[in-house]
Amino acid sequence: MSTSQSMTSEEVEAVEADRLGNAPFTVLVPVLMSFFVMGFVDLVGTASNYVQSDFGLSDSVSNIFTTMTFFWFLVLSVPAGMLMNRIGRRHTVLVSIAITALGCLLPIIGYLIPAKPAQLAFIIVSFCLLGVGNTFMQVSLNPLVGNLAHDEKLAGMLTFGQFVKAIASFIAPLIAGWAAMMFGRWWLLYPIYLVVAILSFVMLKFDEINENAPDSGHTSVADCFALLRNPVILLCFLGIVCHVGVDVGINATAPKILMEHSSIGLEVAGGATSVYFAFRTLGCLSGSVLLQRFSRKAMLRVCGGLMAASSVCFLLFSGLDGMPVWLAYAGLACVGLGNANVFSIMLTTGLLHLPQRQNEVSGLMMIGLIGGAIFPPLMGLASDMMGMQLGAILVMTVGVIYVTLMGVFFRSYGNTR
Repeated sequence: MSTSQSMTSEEVEAVEADRLGNAPFTVLVPVLMSFFVMGFVDLVGTASNYVQSDFGLSDSVSNIFTTMTFFWFLVLSVPAGMLMNRIGRRHTVLVSIAITALGCLLPIIGYLIPAKPAQLAFIIVSFCLLGVGNTFMQVSLNPLVGNLAHDEKLAGMLTFGQFVKAIASFIAPLIAGWAAMMFGRWWLLYPIYLVVAILSFVMLKFDEINENAPDSGHTSVADCFALLRNPVILLCFLGIVCHVGVDVGINATAPKILMEHSSIGLEVAGGATSVYFAFRTLGCLSGSVLLQRFSRKAMLRVCGGLMAASSVCFLLFSGLDGMPVWLAYAGLACVGLGNANVFSIMLTTGLLHLPQRQNEVSGLMMIGLIGGAIFPPLMGLASDMMGMQLGAILVMTVGVIYVTLMGVFFRSYGNTR
């Protein structure tokens, strides 16, 4: 009898996990490049501001673009999990990168067409494809990391992946602003990211990741949503909804907040998004280290405190006249640092709480990214109704309050700490 046959399935999985946990750097690079491509979805916030200016759209209409992008997490998260069970995690990530690349190609074609309605149509389809690609990627790439890190190391590895993702989010507004000022074409951002997506596809295609065999079981919508009866899973799910809602909301709203209370133009105000992502990048990098040393409970409390401080800064800046601009930038710094590690903490807590049902937990948590489709239109509607961005900030503060309360009342469950 072979050694593998004499071992239990749990022992085989443990040995495999330990071996994969020591994966060489050459295996990690394509995975990290995939996280960079995952960050492409955040360029929707930057693009929506330029599209709003190009086509003269209102706040409520332009914020619907983010809804069209993140709506797909509700519709396709479970089908993406089913596909992952059939073809494996790495191949599902490859599919997602191909869809994302197509989403980057369409605006290039669209802006070369002189008719504005056709341009807008291409951009709308592009936003949808970026959402579809990101849905497949979020569902498959995060579990793929489970082949490279496991147990408590998983939170740190996922956070480092979010750090790489944040780099793509950080530089997108800078590239768009540079292209707008130098060439009058902000959309030159898309061909640059298209090349990166193609390179990432090729690298992952030839990567030697020895992932676990695809799950032969089936994940259904009912299986996923039934997990919400578990209070830990429910709280983590809502935490991800609020995290993504705040993330996408501030991404799309930060330039408008600055322009409303200063004479700054869009090309410069668009850099406010980069300030947020710069501090989010810093938060992810530091979090990948700190989560190895401190409990998720302690880290979540710090995250909640920073996000609460950011809401105070934004409310003062938008609600009172004569407030200094640095107050808004302080708010961006605090929400960037605070929101950076919320996703990894919530996802890891859910996965480790029900390790035997990680497929369903992963699919459900990715449905939670629908928060990116819920918050922005509500923020746009509130700002239109109040005639100022204070309405958007009040809506965003609801998500901030939830994360803050989660940090205060976070408890230990099962394998979590």
